Amino acid sequence: MTLTDDTATLPNGLTVDAARAEAARAYELDRTHVFHSWSAQAEISPMTITASEGCYIWDGDGNRLLDFSSMLVNTNIGHQHPKVVAAIADQAAKLCTVAPQHANAARSEAARLIAERTPGQLNKIFFTNGGADAVEHAVRMARLHTGRYKVLSRYRSYHGGTETAINLTGDPRRWPNDHGNAGIVHFFGPFLYRSQFHATTEAEETERALAHLHDLIRMEGPSTIAAIILESIPGTAGIMVPPPGYLAGVRALCDEYGIVYIADEVMAGFGRSGKWFAIDHFGVTPDLLTFAKGVNSGYVPLGGVAISPQIYETFAHRAYPGGLTYSGHPLATAAAVATITAMAQEGIVENAARIGSEVLGPALQELASRHRCVGEVRGTGVFWAVELVADQATREPLAPYGSSSAAMNSVIADCKKAGMLPFANYNRIHMVPPCIVTEEQVREGVAILDKALEAADAALA
Repeated sequence: MTLTDDTATLPNGLTVDAARAEAARAYELDRTHVFHSWSAQAEISPMTITASEGCYIWDGDGNRLLDFSSMLVNTNIGHQHPKVVAAIADQAAKLCTVAPQHANAARSEAARLIAERTPGQLNKIFFTNGGADAVEHAVRMARLHTGRYKVLSRYRSYHGGTETAINLTGDPRRWPNDHGNAGIVHFFGPFLYRSQFHATTEAEETERALAHLHDLIRMEGPSTIAAIILESIPGTAGIMVPPPGYLAGVRALCDEYGIVYIADEVMAGFGRSGKWFAIDHFGVTPDLLTFAKGVNSGYVPLGGVAISPQIYETFAHRAYPGGLTYSGHPLATAAAVATITAMAQEGIVENAARIGSEVLGPALQELASRHRCVGEVRGTGVFWAVELVADQATREPLAPYGSSSAAMNSVIADCKKAGMLPFANYNRIHMVPPCIVTEEQVREGVAILDKALEAADAALA
């Protein structure tokens, strides 16, 4: 939707005309001074965002777009939720910052609320500034706890941009950073649509993927392996929901060989999958669980590690050699308290589950049945991927692994032009709106994608 009236007021109080002027200045300064992540600096033209509210954002030209990216799949509670905004302001007025060696009310209450929702007895919470450093510290804990060094991680995964986390990552962003000396060994996880195991059923995929992992453990030497880290549902890599029995099988292998099981819930946690944590779908309890993003919808940077009693005991009388100046920062943890409380009071996790099973999932499946460029639709809650292909029979991706294509760029551009901001990665469109999304907004977003895919179909004709 384009706001043609320059005097109209955006949610932040600016008129459209004033917002455009602010956006122009912001873009100029961005291009002059800002160094962007994951980008060739001279080849990008970043969208300027001037306002946001609920499931919508406004760009620098005054256009309102449905945010079906949740920015980086983190605004689970939606943009500018008044209870979270108020909590940040109240905390700023009371206590802006405190060194992490001191207790403070916001951090203590956030830890309690998170521990109440983690599976099993993961009742100790170590706070970080985000997901990547949560993964870094989880791996450090596992290595110190076991006295081993190797960590196993799957291909088609993303764990963060810091040194250990990027080496754990199983997508092409790892390649320029990977010198083969980080103690990381990658393996193939289950992904039936593009099976590495020649499987034809979910049961076969589970059995063969676990056999592959078991063989890898034995060939690498169980006594050398500290941890296996898995996104409970891989996010950026493709929202590949594990088949039944797979995560339970990984848990059993870890138990058999004394390996720490780390569940990466940075993207999939806090309602995104329709449960508080994605691993809750599978009835499995890890030894360590990393989180970030949805814990406070990214309003203030925050991440952390939830720790089992066994690993806690390793450091009960032995100093843990790690920390951060902003660990459990009061503004961030106050935002987490407000976010988790609002999600519970307003039934936001339940809304995500209902929307996924009754609205978004069925709508995407129906869309897939009509488009020759759609190979597969998969997901749960408000966490869905639409896999786009050049040929349904051969499953040739619409964009090559690790890259994009003119066809993919066209789909993304058409979605934006029609008023919907998707999350796109390689040959996939991820439909990942905030957990507060309504049925009407879902149908509007899916209709926009439907129209954009018509042009992709025509190009394949």
